[in-house]
Amino acid sequence: MSARVRVLAFVAVVVVLVAAAGVYVLREGREVRAQRAAEPEASEAPVTEVADGPRIVFRHTGIDREYGTVAIVPVDDPGGARAFTGVACDRVAARAEGASCLVTDQGVVTSYAVRELDPDWQEVATLDLPGIPSRTRLSPDGSLVATTVFVTGHSYMSTGFSTATEVHAFGGGTRWGNLEKFQLVLDGRRVDPLDRNIWGVTFVDDRTFYATVGTGGRTWLVEGDLVERTLTSVSPDAECPSLSPDGSRVAFKVDVDPGSRTVWQVAVQDLATGERILLENGPRGLDDQVEWLDDDTLLYGLTRADEPGVTDVWSVDASADAEPELLIEQAWSPTVVRQ
Repeated sequence: MSARVRVLAFVAVVVVLVAAAGVYVLREGREVRAQRAAEPEASEAPVTEVADGPRIVFRHTGIDREYGTVAIVPVDDPGGARAFTGVACDRVAARAEGASCLVTDQGVVTSYAVRELDPDWQEVATLDLPGIPSRTRLSPDGSLVATTVFVTGHSYMSTGFSTATEVHAFGGGTRWGNLEKFQLVLDGRRVDPLDRNIWGVTFVDDRTFYATVGTGGRTWLVEGDLVERTLTSVSPDAECPSLSPDGSRVAFKVDVDPGSRTVWQVAVQDLATGERILLENGPRGLDDQVEWLDDDTLLYGLTRADEPGVTDVWSVDASADAEPELLIEQAWSPTVVRQ
């Protein structure tokens, strides 16, 4: 067989394989779309019905056509009909003034961004992010946005993970940059460790916030100051803090099995006294930043072990012996808008 014949035969085989692959992909695509179309739709309500009162904003995770879309339910009816905004997010945080939406754009080159939206869920600004979306929070008045992404590693359970956490003004304007550039004060001493990581911002106001600093194999709850550009330790062994609405307590994750494994549970600390309680019956293995429903109740997302991609939002009283309760099915990244 001549070289020309061999080449033509090879090309013919490639054409057949590509055509077969195309048919397979189209068939699989139709099957997936059909499966999602066959799934029962989530009970829907108009956004206008829930947009003005106290509400919970979250990422819908039902395996249907709204998967990944931001949804809203009233605080007084969390299991009721949900209103879909038409906006898809990996993570979301909301206030009455607007929302922060972290997204992954799957293109030829995957990119990441924070999209900022007005009260009508219309985009007002977009900023590129340097890594995989992880956390976002807004200040109480909605004027500041905090974002945390993974630059390397995919979770806080990964060894050698690296984060980038930034704060900027909502809608553009002032940017404080990576919080790793802030002066770090641990146990009253100024330190400058090369291995520091910062994540999980929760705002007090438009100047002060709490966050996690990880360095030397240990984590710290720190208080941040945007004006002084400082991070000052409050207490050790705390991750992903969340400030209570009245500002008196902070809830966070604690590793209750230090060593080769990581087993997180939720703890609540009084900021005035430093007293800390562990929610003994709370979620074990939680990999999320909790949210306060009110001054006495915490919200968090948990994955379903038997349904990949599906998560639920649970609630638990902020007391040592409280039992968690399922609050919103097929939901993730809850945030509470109180007005």
